[in-house]
Amino acid sequence: MIHAFKIHGENMVVDIMSGAVHVLDDIAYDVLSCFSSDGVLEPDKLRMLTKYDESSINEALKDIEYLIENKMLFTEDPYTEMLPLWTKQTVVKALCLHIAHDCNLRCSYCFAGTGEYMGKRSLMSLEVGKKAIDFLIENSGNRKNLEVDFFGGEPLMNFDVVKGIVDYAREREKKSDKNFRFTITTNVLLLDEDKRNYINENMHNVVLSLDGRKEVNDAVRKRIDGKGSYDRILPLAKQMVNERGEQQYYVRGTFTRKNLDFGADVMHLADLGFDQISIEPVVAPENSGLDIRNEDLDTVYREYERLAKEYVERRKNGKWFNFFHFMIDLEGGPCIAKRLRGCGSGTEYLAVSPEGELYPCHQFVGHKEFLLGNIYDGLNGNPIRETFTETNVYTKPECNSCWAKFYCSGGCAANAWQFNNDIKVPYEIGCELEKKRLECALWIKSQELSGGQGC
Repeated sequence: MIHAFKIHGENMVVDIMSGAVHVLDDIAYDVLSCFSSDGVLEPDKLRMLTKYDESSINEALKDIEYLIENKMLFTEDPYTEMLPLWTKQTVVKALCLHIAHDCNLRCSYCFAGTGEYMGKRSLMSLEVGKKAIDFLIENSGNRKNLEVDFFGGEPLMNFDVVKGIVDYAREREKKSDKNFRFTITTNVLLLDEDKRNYINENMHNVVLSLDGRKEVNDAVRKRIDGKGSYDRILPLAKQMVNERGEQQYYVRGTFTRKNLDFGADVMHLADLGFDQISIEPVVAPENSGLDIRNEDLDTVYREYERLAKEYVERRKNGKWFNFFHFMIDLEGGPCIAKRLRGCGSGTEYLAVSPEGELYPCHQFVGHKEFLLGNIYDGLNGNPIRETFTETNVYTKPECNSCWAKFYCSGGCAANAWQFNNDIKVPYEIGCELEKKRLECALWIKSQELSGGQGC
């Protein structure tokens, strides 16, 4: 399987199974289109390429046949026989701790019901947090490196418990031969000096929520009193990043149907001095007024392409920044298990409610059909967990035939369930946007390797 596409004047081809990426001239690109999907030359199509002379066509054919012979085009699938190895039961390696089912913002696109998760407002106790750490250690097998994400709602509303959990985990890791890495996601409103100092000393990563331009952010990220949040968030976020130095962080925003020109929000954040940026498409109910629709796709595609071009230009001119969705490692990248199975939700990654209930990930919390047990009694044998274990890009028909499957790993299970009531049926809009981001990322990589002059 291959995927051929044109972007910003470049002809690009991806060989799906080998991961090889090629930039072709016009002749080679057109000659390649004369091959069937399984790599067989179709002479009738080749004879229709009358705009090229015979010697040029033969030279292009020779180059393409070389790539095929050396397993860089139309490569056969090497993974099908490995599937049994990658569908085995795995250990738990990460927990998302819902420190607060409460929030001091009322974001209009919030999937968590302004922090309540279809329940009541509540805060996690230190007892539950400690027991969650015990559960993770006990269910992590021989895995040494463990991840804990502090999430909400707004976790800074329960920050003393965050600190208590970190202290407890540090005590336990010494005795259990584990290594904990912590991440916290915050809307920034409560990020005072003491909290910033503690986070910088103890958190491997911090995610700061800001949607971009003031008018965009304040239209959807409102405080409880209805006022916008931008003027409060921005100076605190900038201070946090400045004090954090070289440590990891992301400024993470959401774009909706109200700002399909989201590239301007990315550039706004970059101009403010943030160099680690993620602006994600909203996942909102259909016809909510915020949801990205099929008729919006061409507009969003063009915006990603414009952003990619600006991204390259800025990096070339010393105005470097990262955009999360354009970051692809073509040399190493995820292991094959992760390429096939994705984020590990429901198996390697679980979410813990303030009361200690276990769910496949943060987006499933509160949906009782996905309740997997609790931190006191352990996993409850809910057969849905087996479904997560067995699900991979080969068990999803739409993914199996898709060129992007080894990059997106089948997409988000929560989004699939939200829109199709089935974790094995991907969210179509999300798939289309992911494929466009990947095309842009591959083009960016080609420009970086060629010094911005093409390959």
